[in-house]
Amino acid sequence: MTKTTPPDVESEGRAARSLAALAGISAELASARALESTIDRALGTLRSFLDAAEVSLWLHTPTGLSRAWVAGAEDTTETEVRNGLRLGDGLTVVRDLEVAPVILGDRRVGALVVRTSRALGDEERMLLTALANLLAPELAHAERSRQLEVEVASRTAEIERGRRFTEKIIDSLPLGLYVIDREYRIQSWNRKRETGMQGVSREEAIGRTIFEILHRQPAEMLKREFEEVFSTGRMQEYQTESISSGEARTYRITKIPMRLGDGPVSHVITIGEDVTDWKEAQERFSQAEKLAAIGQLAAGVMHEINNPLATIAACAESLGYRIEDLEKAGVVLAPETHDFLGIIENEVVRCKQIVDGLLDFSRPKQARKERVDLNEVVERTLFLLKHHVRFKKLSVETDLDRTIGRVPQANSEQLVQVLMALLINAMDAMGERGTVRIVTRAGTDPKRGVFLDVVDAGHGIARSEVGKIFEPFYTTKAPGQGTGLGLSICYGIVQEHGGVIEVESVLGQGSTFRVVLPVVAT
Repeated sequence: MTKTTPPDVESEGRAARSLAALAGISAELASARALESTIDRALGTLRSFLDAAEVSLWLHTPTGLSRAWVAGAEDTTETEVRNGLRLGDGLTVVRDLEVAPVILGDRRVGALVVRTSRALGDEERMLLTALANLLAPELAHAERSRQLEVEVASRTAEIERGRRFTEKIIDSLPLGLYVIDREYRIQSWNRKRETGMQGVSREEAIGRTIFEILHRQPAEMLKREFEEVFSTGRMQEYQTESISSGEARTYRITKIPMRLGDGPVSHVITIGEDVTDWKEAQERFSQAEKLAAIGQLAAGVMHEINNPLATIAACAESLGYRIEDLEKAGVVLAPETHDFLGIIENEVVRCKQIVDGLLDFSRPKQARKERVDLNEVVERTLFLLKHHVRFKKLSVETDLDRTIGRVPQANSEQLVQVLMALLINAMDAMGERGTVRIVTRAGTDPKRGVFLDVVDAGHGIARSEVGKIFEPFYTTKAPGQGTGLGLSICYGIVQEHGGVIEVESVLGQGSTFRVVLPVVAT
């Protein structure tokens, strides 16, 4: 005969086991272990006690319900949990699911879900509800921790993005920049400092003293410069010359004090900028101002020189007539008399041409302008030069584009003067023999509508002199062979026509002078 356990005894046994399980789980939650592992162990204990296929803890997130912890299978879906929660605020049963909402105050923060093949008893459901209540503060704490972690991660990422952006700005500057601290150790080193013949990588520079990296510069001098900024808090700026790149370059060095807060100077920022081109431009501008002043003075002087030149010319002409009268009267004169008189007349004409050229340069005359065919200018210039003794020895090649447009508002006489000056310069550059090419061609737009190139195979122009050849009185010719006004006058004429004159030259190979003029439709 089989013995049966009375219902009240069996119920008391389940209640006792449920209390024991609850006590064990409470102890787990109260332990000093990390929250993740504590909840994992608590769910494992509950699953073992209920002999459940799955025990999972779900959290409410901005995107919906999410399974945060699970013991056993992962078969439960979000839809099933959501359906269970819709049935009420207490524990609900949906088929084989027991869903207990996790509520903190008046806010539902998640759900404790059990999937089992049997119906739970009242004591087990009480255990499930009690555990859900125990987990509520833990989940709230976990939620706050996760929010804090997300916020910290977000702020850290934002700071990192800001740091990288600032670093990118500093690296993109066309300046060499580095920062040292009070121990003279490098704390920042931008990418520009990594380039060039003395480039040092950032990885190699950071943390080392500036004396180790800039070892070519006297350490005592560097230390004295930095120490002055540290002690006075005043910015320093000076220029220095360097030939480390193979050519002389000028650098502006600026040392800037930096403070972290309101305390003393803690760092020094050093900026190095290549100002070679700027310095040369300043020098050219200064020279241009001097030349402008000299030009104004010279214009006045030239007017005064014209008067004695006219007197000398008149006297020479009178002497010529007197000599003819004496020779008719039978007077025998020295053989060189006519030669000397010819020299006087020729030199007066030469001086007059120089004076007129300078006056035209300082105060250009307004010449009549009309539409001109550039090819006709070339042909006319060659016709005028064909009788030149030295020009006959040169070989001239032409490549004329007959389809080019006409030059607007141009003066053919002035363009002939420009081309003649360029051809004579080419002749001087090549000496007695050589070939000069004249090319005309159409441009790509109205502003650069037509090109006139004069190409020689002469000795070329040094790179350091190319920027000076259009300055008044500057010449590369030997003394007595040029005034230095020809190209200056050409530059002024072309500029007055709204164009530009350009030069390309390779020392020892020759030069190309290019006149670029605007055009209008014919």
